[in-house]
Amino acid sequence: MKHHTPSSPFPASVVSWLGAAVLLASTAVFSHDEQGGAITSTPLDQGLYLLQGKGGNLALSTGDDGAFLIDDDYRELSGELQATLDELTSTPLRFVVNTHWHFDHTGGNEALGADGATIVAHENVRKRLSSDQFMKAFDKTIPATDAVGLPVVTFTEGVTLHLNGHTIQVKHLPPAHTDGDAFVYFKEVDVLHTGDIFFNGFYPFIDSGSGGHIAGMIAAADRLLALATDDTRIIPGHGPLGKRADLQAYRDMLATVHERLRKMLEAGKTRAQIIAAKPTADLDETWGDGFLKPDQWVGIVVDGMQANDY
Repeated sequence: MKHHTPSSPFPASVVSWLGAAVLLASTAVFSHDEQGGAITSTPLDQGLYLLQGKGGNLALSTGDDGAFLIDDDYRELSGELQATLDELTSTPLRFVVNTHWHFDHTGGNEALGADGATIVAHENVRKRLSSDQFMKAFDKTIPATDAVGLPVVTFTEGVTLHLNGHTIQVKHLPPAHTDGDAFVYFKEVDVLHTGDIFFNGFYPFIDSGSGGHIAGMIAAADRLLALATDDTRIIPGHGPLGKRADLQAYRDMLATVHERLRKMLEAGKTRAQIIAAKPTADLDETWGDGFLKPDQWVGIVVDGMQANDY
């Protein structure tokens, strides 16, 4: 099946770094603009909302215990995000969980932290946000986050919050998209936020410069599949709200690509030879309509596989 073309998880400034060969200019246009707002909200259950802006998907829990937010989009959307929060809840924002360090998920940290929210993340997220980061795939250095935007509560394996009638399980995953990935599960309403482990409907960015690799993505998807049921509503890092079947199809695609590239690497093929062979040609119609085009994505995946001995 064909999926909608998603907006890029990188802002216009990053698109200009990469050039048209890496990101098509059209993908930098925000797909939700036609709906009349920078951030849209979709009610899910018991005060829980899916928020979608220009970067990664967010989730918001509202209620008498205060608001709880998963990820916070780009820095430039901080004002729009605060306006959305004000529309949806009259209680203060108490906690923000970052699913990983990338700036389309943590850009609002500084504004929200300055307003008193407690930022929570895996310890590697704080480490990466605390210093300049080099994104290998895009040959670009990302400046460190100001101290007010750093996580002040960190974990190694996970943490559980009890707010607004929800048991909110935040759990770390071994290196997959990055080395600081976490998923968030709202137990009572069976809603799962995957962070960027799951790009629903298109090839995912895998940050090999931050420890990410496709085998880790497959293992992480398997762990999420073991948690999810056919009734679980799954918020991906990017793309539309999904179900278990969507996550399964995505996982199977990753496994297919991994096996093909593994065989080619073991046969001694170079990165350029692998890309030229078009190993994802039969998958591209379904998965190749995202912000990374197939050749670029294959190159990124090969980089991560070589860094992790396949």
